[in-house]
Amino acid sequence: MNFMSQRRAPLGAAALAVAMVVCPCLHAPSAPDAAFPDAFLSPAALAATRDGKVLYIACATAARILVVDLAERKVTRSLPVLPSPTGLCLSADDATLVVTCAAAHSKVCILETGTGNTVATLTAGHTAMSPLLSSDGETLYTCNRFSSDLSEFDLAGRREVRRLRALREPVAAALTPDGKFLLVANHLHHGRADADVVAAAISVIDTVTGRTRKTLPLPNGSGMLRDIRVSPDGKVAVVTHLLSRFHLPTTQLERGWMNTNAKTLIDLATLEPINTVLLDSVDSGAANPWGAAWTSDSRHVVIAHAGTHEISIVDIPKLRAKLGTLPEAVDESKPYDYTVASRIQADVPNDLSFLVGIRRRVRLPAGDRGPRALVVVGSTVYAANYFSDTLTAFDVAADPVKPVSIPLGPGREPTSVRRGEDLFNDAGICFQEWQSCASCHSEDARVDGLNWDLLNDGMGNPKNSKTLLLSFETPPSMSTGVRDSAATANRSGIKHILFTIQPDHVARAIDDFVRSLRPIPSPHLEQGRPSASARRGQELFADETIGCARCHPIGLFTDLNLYDVGTSNAYDRGVRAFDTPSLVELWRTAPYLHDGSAATVRDVLTVCNAGDRHGKTSHLSGSQLDDLVAYLLSL
Repeated sequence: MNFMSQRRAPLGAAALAVAMVVCPCLHAPSAPDAAFPDAFLSPAALAATRDGKVLYIACATAARILVVDLAERKVTRSLPVLPSPTGLCLSADDATLVVTCAAAHSKVCILETGTGNTVATLTAGHTAMSPLLSSDGETLYTCNRFSSDLSEFDLAGRREVRRLRALREPVAAALTPDGKFLLVANHLHHGRADADVVAAAISVIDTVTGRTRKTLPLPNGSGMLRDIRVSPDGKVAVVTHLLSRFHLPTTQLERGWMNTNAKTLIDLATLEPINTVLLDSVDSGAANPWGAAWTSDSRHVVIAHAGTHEISIVDIPKLRAKLGTLPEAVDESKPYDYTVASRIQADVPNDLSFLVGIRRRVRLPAGDRGPRALVVVGSTVYAANYFSDTLTAFDVAADPVKPVSIPLGPGREPTSVRRGEDLFNDAGICFQEWQSCASCHSEDARVDGLNWDLLNDGMGNPKNSKTLLLSFETPPSMSTGVRDSAATANRSGIKHILFTIQPDHVARAIDDFVRSLRPIPSPHLEQGRPSASARRGQELFADETIGCARCHPIGLFTDLNLYDVGTSNAYDRGVRAFDTPSLVELWRTAPYLHDGSAATVRDVLTVCNAGDRHGKTSHLSGSQLDDLVAYLLSL
């Protein structure tokens, strides 16, 4: 049973920073907390009080919340929370702060802002994030990324009411002004990768029934969704994401040939997408759009570019006016206008010049790295910078904009692993900053679920991107084994996918980051242990007559060999033997096989296993298949 998918070198431009900001004269404490004197802060989420006096910062790797008094211009408190805080939201009266703390069984801490005391702790799904309160403050929602659902809590009763299903890895949500619908941003697409159209989508969930009312499609190649925000006037929502050109061979990067970076506007009156607009410029990528925030008058939306360490300020009335001038179809009675790239609405997602005169692009101060979270207080934008442990602040109305950097702590010399993680998410090591390694492997070096035609094994033979987890322990690299090691693949990726030449210390740091990756517990475990079904499946996995363990022995779950197991297709040009990948974290690496043709593990065992070439499974009953799948998803 060979779950083949391509083991690839990191690509190039992503964003792992958090945009967060404070006043120019903010004074940071000498250390975030005596208990964590050496911890990197990694600011990952922000929340500001409605009077604009206090800013709360979730520090993901320091397990604490920093409290910033904006009037006094200093960090006044450091509140410990465990485990890692991923998201924040405040009650309408600012009396309580909700903190999502990511784990296999996440904690949702409700803090009293006056005292900093935790007054309640709730349990959510796997890797809870992006908490969201209803307008009446009675209902709380959290996105559970790896459970692929949302928790709905009754705050008065301090209990989880139900789970709301999403498509895949929900990372952000927003409520429509009437509270009737949740708009949920799914990080990755859900389905096969060898289809003509492969794209992540927005789930629209009815808050009364708890069911998905509709699914809003994004353009082909959309993925890596990060944030979704509703404008204060309730007319439009914006979602940030990548727009990948995965159908093209990766021969160049110019003009967004491989990855572009975008936002999509959604009309809340119709609950339909308005259009998708690129954030890049003609010769400069805006890699890895992350957090978004609106000004109070709904005129501007600001978007963090985590991979290029920038923030875009987009004039929404101007943008909508320009979009409104475009027809759905070409009027052949009018002369062809050679001066514009977009003649009709469908042209806009391919137009790198559409935001000219509509958007200002602000480069953060040198040293501010990885903006992710954003918040706007009055006319001041605050950005939290994940890798530099700093805030950036600027007046959105100023011309020119003058961003100011504020340290949140004394600062630390980054370790090689931390530096490698930064570089993995940095589009600065890519030609024209179009992408980073994280653009195709997400921020934590896993998958984007797309098939890419990389040039290291020829042209015209796309392969599914593969997680980099355990890549150093399981050579060779790439689905056809064309790279002897992950180190070789990393260096090849910098040269042939990021299209730059970097000093070897860059590749060595990325090596160290990838080596440091550890698997996280599966969401399919029950109280941290395999279910009864998974335990039965383990026996089937070890059964010699089925043969799974022969190629996937327990441990690394790969024998490091290449095999012909009947999965070659017309695009493989006679290549029949493919690398046996590890099954560790199989639950989060769909779709499967080297060409992404199996949407689910069950598909691998059934419809994609003609002749029992990768595991003798055709004789198994439906319940036995269920058990075997349960075991594989528990790894």
